[in-house]
Amino acid sequence: MSTPEANAKTVARYLELVGQGNADEVAKLYADDATVEDPVGSEVHIGRTAIRGFYQGLPPKADTEIITLRALGHEVAFFWALTIDLGESKMRMEIISVMTFNSDGEIASMKAYWTPENITQG
Repeated sequence: MSTPEANAKTVARYLELVGQGNADEVAKLYADDATVEDPVGSEVHIGRTAIRGFYQGLPPKADTEIITLRALGHEVAFFWALTIDLGESKMRMEIISVMTFNSDGEIASMKAYWTPENITQG
């Protein structure tokens, strides 16, 4: 069942799996007919197979951090950061994501709002 509390927990699990680079488990959080648009304005990935393919580009290990999250009804909006260790430096992406959830608590859609200006190296 989709509740704001359950949806917030799914977002936390999503970020944990993204940090592990686990495309297969990330894809399992999505409904069969879900959509991913990351970043907004790019190609929309439709269906679990296409979504799994998209997430296969994840780094094998990264840090994720929720900066703020709002869960209301069947939607969650969250501002978060992905930090990737590049060896001698780190790359940090700050992202605003919006997810919708179906009645089974699966992610029905995800849109990520970021541009190259939201990436810093240090």
